[in-house]
Amino acid sequence: MSSLYTRSKEYTRSRKAQSDSPPSSPSPIAKTLRHERLSRLEAATNPTPASDSSSYSDRASSRSSAYTRRENRLAALSSRAEEESNRDYKKLYESALSENQKLKSKLQEAQLELADIKSKLEKAAQEKRALERKLSEMEEEMKILTELKSDNQRLKDENGALIRVISKLSK
Repeated sequence: MSSLYTRSKEYTRSRKAQSDSPPSSPSPIAKTLRHERLSRLEAATNPTPASDSSSYSDRASSRSSAYTRRENRLAALSSRAEEESNRDYKKLYESALSENQKLKSKLQEAQLELADIKSKLEKAAQEKRALERKLSEMEEEMKILTELKSDNQRLKDENGALIRVISKLSK
């Protein structure tokens, strides 16, 4: 029984080593296992009366190796599924990061645009105040101008009256 356990353990190790290493020439353990499988196959096709007890142990070892292979396949599938789910989370994380970067750049652009608009608004407000000052100055000038026009008209009228008086006196 212990030889069966060590043989299946060696087989598992060799299978792991084969899956980890690149496919090159087969390892010595793999060659040995292949040789054992071939000899078991030949023993199964050419049964002899003395091989009944060994065929039972061979069948048990083949069952355990099949079980081990199944376990290895399931472990590989579950590790692949974990890797794929990790990749999915990684993709989601990366897409969220890129979306955040895009939003941050848009926010910076909007903040720059807002600052620009605020400065333009401030300039417009200053211009408005300057124009209002000019308008009030012009209104004052208009008042002065109308006063000057009325004074001018009065002086013209007085001048005309004086001219008439002087012309009457000179006659």
